[in-house]
Amino acid sequence: MESVIVAIDGPSGTGKSSTSKAVAAKLGLSYLDTGAQYRAITWWMLRNGVDVADPAAIAAAAGKPGIVSGTDPAAPTITVDGTDVAAPIRTQEVTSKVSAVSAVPEVRHVITELQRSIARAAREGIVVEGRDIGTTVLPDADLKVFLTASPEARAARRSGELKGKEASDLAATRQALVARDAADSGRKTSPLAKAGDAVEVDTTDLSLQQVVECVVTLVEEKRAGR
Repeated sequence: MESVIVAIDGPSGTGKSSTSKAVAAKLGLSYLDTGAQYRAITWWMLRNGVDVADPAAIAAAAGKPGIVSGTDPAAPTITVDGTDVAAPIRTQEVTSKVSAVSAVPEVRHVITELQRSIARAAREGIVVEGRDIGTTVLPDADLKVFLTASPEARAARRSGELKGKEASDLAATRQALVARDAADSGRKTSPLAKAGDAVEVDTTDLSLQQVVECVVTLVEEKRAGR
């Protein structure tokens, strides 16, 4: 099959990760969770005593952590300076600080260059999920998809993901998601936004299988139209 780069953007709780991994696995592509990279650098900042309320301090440390992302959709990995951080980057502490850290231009520059290098190295093609992939990181992606869902549906999904990991109720989760949307959409550098040529898919009333089939069809149509 011809190599293809697929950018899947959208806010939290729309099914980006599950969809992206499933699409990549079905099509034999690599997979990259860019959000995990921003979580990883946030984790490193917190662990190393960087004041995450100070953009200058964050900027000064942006290039220090060594972040490595595994791109196997069946078993994606993320390490920082050789340490597996797949679990600790999902804590509430990191979640509550990642928007502030990721808004710093120096951080976005470092991570964006890392993401582009990974995409270029994926010979068979890659599915890259995030918030600014189609608009900033890979504006020339072969296919851009923007996933949406109602705040209620997103909160229900995220609460389910957190069950057994963090104490969370639906209302609090919804409030956190709305706050994260506002922070990500309002930042000056690479805000969360739908690319002009992206295909929007509302996942509110769709099953994961239906969303995956929709995106796979879009990829196959894109390949056939070349």
